[in-house]
Amino acid sequence: MKVIINRFEGSYAVCEKEDKTMMDINSSELPSEAKEGDVLVLDNNTIIIDIEETEKRHRDIQVLTDDLWE
Repeated sequence: MKVIINRFEGSYAVCEKEDKTMMDINSSELPSEAKEGDVLVLDNNTIIIDIEETEKRHRDIQVLTDDLWE
């Protein structure tokens, strides 16, 4: 399953699942470099950052932002 880190609240990362529902993940379970906007892959008891998908999302958002101001 893939989720996106929406924000951090206390010791939890509030994440959006693919079905647009939210879930909390204890920050201690995340990779230390995880930040808001990162795409995470949850597989069994392993959580990794999907770097390619995260970068793609950032590029897509940048394009939308650029288009907004043109």
